Amino acid sequence: MTQSLKKTIIILTMVMCLTGCGYNTLQQQDEAVSKAWADVESTLQRRADLIPNLVETVKGYAAHEKDTLEGVIQARSKASQIQLTSKDLSDPKAMERLREAQGQLSSSLSRLMLLVERYPDLKANQNFLDLQTQLEGTENRINVARQRYNAAVETFNYSIRSFPYNLTNKFLLHLQHKEYFKADAAAQAAPKVKF
Repeated sequence: MTQSLKKTIIILTMVMCLTGCGYNTLQQQDEAVSKAWADVESTLQRRADLIPNLVETVKGYAAHEKDTLEGVIQARSKASQIQLTSKDLSDPKAMERLREAQGQLSSSLSRLMLLVERYPDLKANQNFLDLQTQLEGTENRINVARQRYNAAVETFNYSIRSFPYNLTNKFLLHLQHKEYFKADAAAQAAPKVKF
């Protein structure tokens, strides 16, 4: 065998080995996690954008319910201030801060909806009904976006732990395990309904 033939065989063998190492697959999955997270952020932003309109509509009917309205505004502000980058998706503390802020916002919105029950005229107001429908739809979108994010994280985390992708990650990419979006601890308790 000639020297150039040996080199060609070695190069072809290396290329064939690299095609099965998962380098591109891991890159694609990392991007899928980032895209899924961007979808979660987009739906959270939609909710944050709807809240001021909802609060202003309720304000007109329930001016003396100041504490509840201010609580919603403060919770929205706090939730909107937390911004995560793709690197933060590997940080359990950052994900916990986001989860807590979003949980407080959801809780404040629940209190606002309970307040609305006291005002039959408001419940019949078309603007309020439209806003409430949009908010309910947005909550559903948030849930779907969270599920898609968690599915992308599951695929990614499994890949960086399975052979041969784990070797590619260890020696070439150094990608970090991503955190799942977890439910607020308060969500485990059943809501209490009083008549």
